[in-house]
Amino acid sequence: MRVAITGGTGFVGGHLAVALAQKGHQVVVIARGVDRRPWASDVLATTGVSLTRAGLSNPGMLRDAFVGCDAVAHCAGINRELRSSTYDAVHVVGTKHVVDAAHQAGVQRIALLSFLRARPNCGSSYHETKWTAEEIVRATRLEWTVLKPGIIFGRGDHMLDHLTRALCTVPVFVSMGRRRVRPVAVADVVSILTAALIDGRLARKTSPVTGPTELVFDDAVRLIGRLIGKHPMLVRLPLAATYAVAWSAERLMTVPLISRSQVRILEEEVVEPVRAPDPLPADLVPETAFDSVSIEAGLPERSRFRLADLRLFAKRVGAGWAQE
Repeated sequence: MRVAITGGTGFVGGHLAVALAQKGHQVVVIARGVDRRPWASDVLATTGVSLTRAGLSNPGMLRDAFVGCDAVAHCAGINRELRSSTYDAVHVVGTKHVVDAAHQAGVQRIALLSFLRARPNCGSSYHETKWTAEEIVRATRLEWTVLKPGIIFGRGDHMLDHLTRALCTVPVFVSMGRRRVRPVAVADVVSILTAALIDGRLARKTSPVTGPTELVFDDAVRLIGRLIGKHPMLVRLPLAATYAVAWSAERLMTVPLISRSQVRILEEEVVEPVRAPDPLPADLVPETAFDSVSIEAGLPERSRFRLADLRLFAKRVGAGWAQE
């Protein structure tokens, strides 16, 4: 089959692109610009993967990219707003453009990667716009699937990468108290997406996706620290102060250590799904434990944060810091 993937040089989209290409499928990676991160380079170097530059704001370019494709995986999304890349522009308007372009190009199937607790009227723009994207996809005439994963981990992710670099930089980490999470391995998410896109399973289903291991997020930080030889001191801050730290990180860093949307996500925990009525079939339920073996497989090289991770410095040297 021929499959287009929005956000295809990103974390989940990249893993999906590589997995599909290795199975002999043709993969069209849709990205808004040149992504110079090592992970993106590995994805684009995979045989069977081709790149089409198209932004979610350009439905005509998306339509042209989708022509000849059997299915579209809509994995593009943001966890912080930056200039014109607002939650509404990316999650809502962008999804509408993707769906319209898929219709016009004759695509048969579409799978949307949403979020475990996306829902309306909850006071979080991130959650609410993800929910609106779900509603747009569910209203389409295409054969659709909506997946609602929680925190996803694996090579090239945000959690393992940033926690590793943070703990290598300073021995102190901000704690939010006993907030439970159920991390899911990216390989398990890719398997579910493949079942939907290639095999036509989960048609017209909205399904939650969580891992088998439930633990407190602070314990996840300690486990990662132990694996990289660090013993972090976790300091509990008032919730308002944690949001202030995230606000500062969004403005100072190219990819924030933590964003305000992620603080909200951890604040309400990432365990129970919301408005995800269709359980996964038994053979698709994630089985990869969040343990030393699976974490070690996804850990990046041990390195510290550098000046290049700051937006001011990145702009000064001309780095593509907006390519998230």
